[in-house]
Amino acid sequence: MRPLCLLLLSLLASAPASARITESHGYAQFGTLKYPSHFSHLDWVDPEAPKGGSLRLMALGTFDTLNPYSFKGTSPSATADFLQYGITELNEPLMVGSGVYDPSGDEPASSYGLIAKTIEYNETRSWVVFNLHPSARFHDGKPITARDVAFSYRLLSEEGHPQYRTELSEVQRVDVLGRHRIRFVFKRSGNPLLILRLGELPVLPRHYWKSRDFKATTFEPPLGSGPYRIVQVQPGRRLVFERVKDWWGAKLPINRGKYNFDRVEVDFYRDSGVAFEAFKAGQFDVYIEHQAKNWASGYHFPAVQTGQVIRAEIPHRIPTQTQALFMNTRRSVFADPRVREALGLMFDFEWTNRTLFYGAYRRAESHYPNSEFSATGKPDGKEWLLLSKHRQQLPERLFHEPFPIPRTDGRGIPRETLRRALALLGEAGWKLSGQQLVDAGGQPLRFEILLVNPSLERILQPYSENLANLGIEVRLRTVDRAQYKQRLDHFDYDMILLTLPQTLSPGLEQWSYFHSSQATVKGGKNYAGIANPVVDSLLESLLAAQTREQQIAAARALDRVLLWQHYSIPNWYINHHRLAYRNRFAFVTTPPYTLGLRAWWLKSTENDR
Repeated sequence: MRPLCLLLLSLLASAPASARITESHGYAQFGTLKYPSHFSHLDWVDPEAPKGGSLRLMALGTFDTLNPYSFKGTSPSATADFLQYGITELNEPLMVGSGVYDPSGDEPASSYGLIAKTIEYNETRSWVVFNLHPSARFHDGKPITARDVAFSYRLLSEEGHPQYRTELSEVQRVDVLGRHRIRFVFKRSGNPLLILRLGELPVLPRHYWKSRDFKATTFEPPLGSGPYRIVQVQPGRRLVFERVKDWWGAKLPINRGKYNFDRVEVDFYRDSGVAFEAFKAGQFDVYIEHQAKNWASGYHFPAVQTGQVIRAEIPHRIPTQTQALFMNTRRSVFADPRVREALGLMFDFEWTNRTLFYGAYRRAESHYPNSEFSATGKPDGKEWLLLSKHRQQLPERLFHEPFPIPRTDGRGIPRETLRRALALLGEAGWKLSGQQLVDAGGQPLRFEILLVNPSLERILQPYSENLANLGIEVRLRTVDRAQYKQRLDHFDYDMILLTLPQTLSPGLEQWSYFHSSQATVKGGKNYAGIANPVVDSLLESLLAAQTREQQIAAARALDRVLLWQHYSIPNWYINHHRLAYRNRFAFVTTPPYTLGLRAWWLKSTENDR
C-alpha cells in the first residue's frame, strides 16, 4: 500500500496548475482573505446591534426609473451619494466586499459569498464555479437558482447598459452544472480580477423579468432579494424602504450587525441649498457635505451648537474618484495635445482653493488620488519597464521628470505660464488676430463647457476668464439632468466637468474609461474619446496583473501616460468624509474603505418618530 500512496501523492504534486482547484468562502485577488471561513462578523460592526426605528435620508437629483441596469433613464443609485447609504434598489450580487453593493470596508480587493456560498477556481483562473446558498430567496419566496444567474448574465450582456457588455466580454461561456451550481469559463486565463468582478454580478429573477421589457423605464419596484424592499414610490421625489423581516441572508456572517433600521425614507432634492435648509429644519438625519463654503460657514445653527447635530470629518483610504475637466478629443479643437496642455496651464487651482474653497481641498495630480496607484515622481522599477516598451510613442520627458502639474501662488496666472500656453498654441497653429486666437483659416478658438450643477458656474467662471485673456472664447452652459445624460450618452459636448468612480482594485472600469474600443460606444464612459495604442496596451497589462505589485506598476504607468497626453485637467479632492448627522445614532467605527452607514443603529427606538 505504501508505494501506491507515494505514487498517488507524487502524481498530485506533479499535476498541472490548471488541475489544482481551490474552494473557498471568499476570494482575494491578491494575497489572502482577512476573514477565515469560520468568521462570525466583520470587525467594524456590532453583531448584536439592535434592530428597529427609522432612518431619513436625502438624495440630490431625481430619478425616472427603478431599473438601475438599463441604458434608459436615471435610477436612484445613479444619484449623488445614494450608494453611500447602503440601502438601494440594486439586486443582490453573488459576492460582496469589492463592488458598490456592499464594500467590505477593511480590505482593498477581497469579496465574500452572499448568494454564492462558496466558489471554486483553478490556479490559472481560466474558470470559476459559484455554489449558491440553497436557502437564498427572492422576496416572493421563490429560490435563487443557477438558472437565474445564467439568465442575469445573458440579460445584462444583451439588453443591459453597455458597461455590462464590456465587463462581461471576457466570459466565453456559462455552464449550469446543477440547481445551485454554475460555472463561468473565460476566453483566456491569468486574469484574477475577472473572478472578483463576476462575483459582483447582480442576480435578477428570471421568472419576473422574462415577461417584462428590460429596456423600458419603470416605477414598479423590481423584485429583489436583499435586506430591504421598496414599499412606497413618489416618482422622482421619494422612496420608502422597509426591512424584510424574514430575509434569508440576515444570519450570514457578512451581514451580521448591518441593515438595522426597520424603515428608510429617502427624499429627493433638486437643489443642494434647499436640501441643506431641510436638514437644518430636521427633515432628514444625515447630510454628506460637498461644498467647502457651506462646510466652513453653514453649520452655526442651534442644533449643532446644542449637540443635537454632530459635524464630523472622518479620514478614509478610499481611492478618490477622478474629478476633472474632460476634453472631447472627438472634436477637432481638442485633437492636438499641445492645445490640451495649454488649456490645462490656465486652470488656477491655488486661486480657486484660496478664494472659493476656504483652502479645503488638495489638487488632484493623478487619475487615482488618495491611493497607491498615483504616478508620482519619476517612473522606476516595474513601471519604468512597462513604459520603456513604448518609448518611441511617448514624450522623452515622461521618463526623466515628474508630470508638471501647473501651480501658482494663488494670486493669478504668472506671465511665464501665459507665455508657455501661447507658445504651445502657436506650435499647434493658433495665432492671435486682434483679441482672438484663430487658426490658419481665420476660425476662432472657441468651445463650450457643459454643466449640470449650476453651482459650478461660479467655480469655472474664473477659468473661462483666464482663457479669454489668451483670446479663447469659452461658454459655460448648464442644462437639466435629463438633457445632460442624453448629451453625455451621445458624446455631444466639448468639455465637461465630471467624476469617474474609482475602486480599491482598478480593472475593467478603467477599460470603460480609457480603452479605444469604448470611444464610440453610445452610453459609454470614455468621455475624452481616448484612442491611444499605448493606453490600450497598458490596460491589458493592468488586467493581466498577477500580483498587487504588478497591478500598482501598471496603474501608475497608465496614469502617467494619460497625464502626459493631457486628456483632462485634474481638479481637486479631499481624503475624508464631511458628514453631519442627528445625534440619535450609534456605530462602532468608520472603516478605512467605506462610510459604513449600513452598520449604524438607533440609540433608542423610543425617541424615533
